[in-house]
Amino acid sequence: MSTPKTSPGDEQRQERFRQATVATLRAMGGAPEQGVDFQGAVNGGRKDAAQVGNVELPYLSRHMHDWEIRKIRGAADAAALKMRYHTDRTTNTPAEPLARQAFDALEQARCEVYGSRHMAGVRANLEQRVAQQCAELGCNRMKTREDMPAPVALDLLAREAMSGHPMPVQAGTALDEWRASLTPSARAALADMARTQSDQTAFARATTRFLGACELTIVPDEEDEQTAPSDLPSDEEETTDSEAPETEGQDQQAPAATEEEDGYQPESGETGLSGDSEATDAAEMSEDGTEEAAGPSDQQAETGPSETPSTYRTYTTDFDEEVNASDLCDADELERLRQKLDQQMSQLHGLVSRLAHRLQRRLMAQQQRRWEFEQEEGILDAGRLSRVVTNPTLPLSCKHECETEFRDTVVTLLIDNSGSMRGRPIATAAICGDILARTLERCGVKVEVLGFTTRQWKGGQSRERWLKADRPSEPGRLNDLRHIIYKDADTPLRRARRNLGLMLRDGLLKENIDGEALLWAWKRLRRRAEHRHILMVISDGAPVDDSTFSANPHNYLEDHLRQVIARIEADRGTELLAIGIGHDVTRYYRNSVTITSAEDLGGTMMAQLSALFAPATGRPARR
Repeated sequence: MSTPKTSPGDEQRQERFRQATVATLRAMGGAPEQGVDFQGAVNGGRKDAAQVGNVELPYLSRHMHDWEIRKIRGAADAAALKMRYHTDRTTNTPAEPLARQAFDALEQARCEVYGSRHMAGVRANLEQRVAQQCAELGCNRMKTREDMPAPVALDLLAREAMSGHPMPVQAGTALDEWRASLTPSARAALADMARTQSDQTAFARATTRFLGACELTIVPDEEDEQTAPSDLPSDEEETTDSEAPETEGQDQQAPAATEEEDGYQPESGETGLSGDSEATDAAEMSEDGTEEAAGPSDQQAETGPSETPSTYRTYTTDFDEEVNASDLCDADELERLRQKLDQQMSQLHGLVSRLAHRLQRRLMAQQQRRWEFEQEEGILDAGRLSRVVTNPTLPLSCKHECETEFRDTVVTLLIDNSGSMRGRPIATAAICGDILARTLERCGVKVEVLGFTTRQWKGGQSRERWLKADRPSEPGRLNDLRHIIYKDADTPLRRARRNLGLMLRDGLLKENIDGEALLWAWKRLRRRAEHRHILMVISDGAPVDDSTFSANPHNYLEDHLRQVIARIEADRGTELLAIGIGHDVTRYYRNSVTITSAEDLGGTMMAQLSALFAPATGRPARR
């Protein structure tokens, strides 16, 4: 295979990019004379190693691939923010090699998160850098806590706490194991790290306590006693933080109104940057509560009244399951069910397909390239040649294409698999899920199709265990959950289309516990790296589980559903939409519609998604 040839223009483009990168790094870092080297670059006619004190950036080939450019930008921004917000006065550095490595990684994370809070472009470069580093380390192949090195895991957890944003999907499932294993003292220290990220000294003390709680270093008792008063929030400390040396320069010039308009700092404030340590710790513990209730496979967390106002609990999660649709029946039966679904699609396919094509045209229109006219370079604009003919003194006019911005999006479709959906409603939901996934996939929008029900009628093994324990009062949820993954977001529809036929299987549809299913779907959605998250729920009624109703207050499941909905709707990173079939869901969901017939489901789904993706609106209209 021949090597692509390079031209002098490539070298000039490469040199211009290097010069721009170096100038930006020096300006952001506040060091006009900072030396910068590129790996593999030739300096003065010879290949030279990076000089002491120089910033060394990744290699840049003459072809300047997009991934190389993104990697260099992320590395340059990270180095610039470290130069600006880090000083060498810290004395809390631990002696243990592993703890020192983790300490340095957490300090780097502080500089990047705090320094990029007002700069969306820099923040995007750094997020891409984190995702790329996770991919290079193979984090998505790490399954257990032991698989992921402590410095990597603690770095990602600290970034998540300080920024208020979930880590990219490339972080893998091992990070969840690390998050679940944190002790209360580690969570409190992590919350203090988020609160004190503007003060390097206070952050270093909180980091040392965090590493001590994670058993990577030993924290002297004297240090704990000295730092304990500083952990308590006070007006004086907040004033000191705001006047710290690290905030001088460009960040002091950003007033409070600018922070509100930016939309990033208030979200960080929700995680405790401007609040007290106690509130932050409660938020962190509440997030664990989400994970405990969100997935049937997760262990039941020890929650207290101070962590969440909800009294909802489960008697046991030992018999819950999160399962792929292909694991619930053999391949032959799955193929037969898919053929049955295809036969029923013939009646709805025409109408829904037309609506799907309309949605596809709208999405594609937003992704179309646009032309910029009256350019000095580019493609000759034939429409304006007449001006040159009539007046030869006028210059030729050119045009060139440029892409419009389209935020990458993921849509989760959560379908109620309860017994009341049997027949036409569940078949229509499966058909619409198929067409919706196919339509959005063509437009580059990823789709996840999930379902929720219970394993047994009237309690199953959970109720049997409760009966053997002499029926303790108010046991909480008393049934075995079954959460089904019909299609995950990263699987093409051609590989998962058979799974959707499982909804027609006799005996699958039982009872529905909506609150925990919503938490489960939301947890999966928050882990996605896409910028926009849409969660669409299709249900035909309120939560129903006879076993739970018989041993708890009658509104037990319904109250929990309302609390979960309120929590998700308060998350600015998720757009929640519900469609009720023959049941008024508008009393639960802020953004919802109710239809009287299953035949209206396809048109309603497409209409609501079209409204979501309309260029002029960022949120679905209410009812």
